[in-house]
Amino acid sequence: MSKKIVNTPEAAPPGGPYSHAVVAGDFIYLAGATPHRTDRSLVKGSFADEAHATFTNLATVAEAAGSSLRDAVRVGVYLRDLDDFAEMNSLFAEYFGTEPPVRTTLQADLPGFAIEVDAVLYKPTE
Repeated sequence: MSKKIVNTPEAAPPGGPYSHAVVAGDFIYLAGATPHRTDRSLVKGSFADEAHATFTNLATVAEAAGSSLRDAVRVGVYLRDLDDFAEMNSLFAEYFGTEPPVRTTLQADLPGFAIEVDAVLYKPTE
């Protein structure tokens, strides 16, 4: 099994010494995406604004790895405020479609933003 590192300038850069994604065999592991722009500035606004930016960053990394969020088998969602859970649920469906992955949602002490999302995708090699 080979391991391929994926980074893309089209998504917000990682916040530390890690990759956007790692492709390992038929699986793609996406690092936590946050509501940052490619210049590292934070998207400010409503929870929906931050969530859309986060899901868009995650989708951009998935695409750079040769996949899409439709291939997700597991997603982790980290919310600063669990009062945002219902709104996150509505937005989640927009990005993950009618056959959603398994998911865990946890409250987390996020540093200055409302949401972070990571995922594992399954994309069998041809």
